[in-house]
Amino acid sequence: MKETLKRQIIAALNLEDISPADIVDSEPLFGSGLGLDSIDALELIVLMEKEYGIKLADPKQGKEIFRSIDTMADFIAANRTK
Repeated sequence: MKETLKRQIIAALNLEDISPADIVDSEPLFGSGLGLDSIDALELIVLMEKEYGIKLADPKQGKEIFRSIDTMADFIAANRTK
């Protein structure tokens, strides 16, 4: 699941210079880790809805959900409809 998620994030955000192996599961996706920004967060919301059928009821949830690959994978596993 985490490997697939990494590939989906790389494709959705056009991270051409990054491979799944470059993304550490527990590292932050935003700021000091992968360095994503608020536009990327919107893309991740779209990715979760399209690939997993998950709609965020409160966009503020995104900060916690998108903290790392680990937190995203856990949230998707618990909430996926596809």
